[in-house]
Amino acid sequence: MKKVITYGTYDLLHRGHIMLLKRAREMGDYLVVGLSSDAFNAGKNKKAFYSYEERKLVLEAVRYVDEVIPEHRWEQKENDIREHGIEVFVMGDDWHGKFDHVKHLCQVVYLPRTEGVSTTQIKAQLRVTENSNVECGE
Repeated sequence: MKKVITYGTYDLLHRGHIMLLKRAREMGDYLVVGLSSDAFNAGKNKKAFYSYEERKLVLEAVRYVDEVIPEHRWEQKENDIREHGIEVFVMGDDWHGKFDHVKHLCQVVYLPRTEGVSTTQIKAQLRVTENSNVECGE
């Protein structure tokens, strides 16, 4: 069985996330997703809208995902690769080169992002919509 791993926060799950998970799963038989814990996100000055448990529940419902594990720190990736028998490590190409240090353990693939969508963009659009609703007296 060829195992693949990817990591992320997966907050406000959108088509870009689904496409990444789908393409990652197509590279093997079993997809493990390292999901950033709330504490890890806080350490990165990143705040998810949904809690770790809520994000995990949603990811587990995605048909391309076979297993979700917590990501607590940057340095755990090598251990995760060994512990889960990973052959392919997949990330979006916005991380290109960042994880080349695990190439001695498995293949590292950086996939192109899905154009026209990002969590940051969605959050910005929600803020604009919220602010315009407030200005309109809603």
